[in-house]
Amino acid sequence: MALITSLLLLLVITILALSMFRGFGSMEKIAGNLREKDRALHAAESAQQYGEWWLLQSNNAAIGAVACAGSVNANLGGGQICLPPAPAGAALTQVLPWPIRVIYQPPNMSIAAVGANGDPPYFDWPAFYITDLGSAADGAGEAYQIDAYGYGGTAGTVAVVESSYEVQQGVVNRGGL
Repeated sequence: MALITSLLLLLVITILALSMFRGFGSMEKIAGNLREKDRALHAAESAQQYGEWWLLQSNNAAIGAVACAGSVNANLGGGQICLPPAPAGAALTQVLPWPIRVIYQPPNMSIAAVGANGDPPYFDWPAFYITDLGSAADGAGEAYQIDAYGYGGTAGTVAVVESSYEVQQGVVNRGGL
């Protein structure tokens, strides 16, 4: 009787141990996916914030909207306010990378090799798209929509963010965001 009870307890403990090890593997995958999602979101937000900052520099907003074609490198002083507006809603994530965009390459971000701190590389550079929405509701400036996306480590991990931004007439940015 003691032998049968011992064997049953051993079997139960073995099953618990196997399920625990299986659970650890799932938790590691979940943690990795959350990390990649956060990396994609931070890349998209950095591109979005750069787009907002770019609007306030010098007379960039005063140039007005143009019929954009192709991509522009923001790090070479490029930027553009585009006509027509970016596609709405789900269409923003259906075709990535966008054919018309401003590519932003944050400092110390790597897409080809392991980063400076041993971080895994990103799949591609983040990018943004600025649309002129016309006069702001308060009548004091011009309203813009900034759409941006960023990748994590794979093409399947991407984040898209959007903001509305107003540039008031006569406002000059003196160094802050």
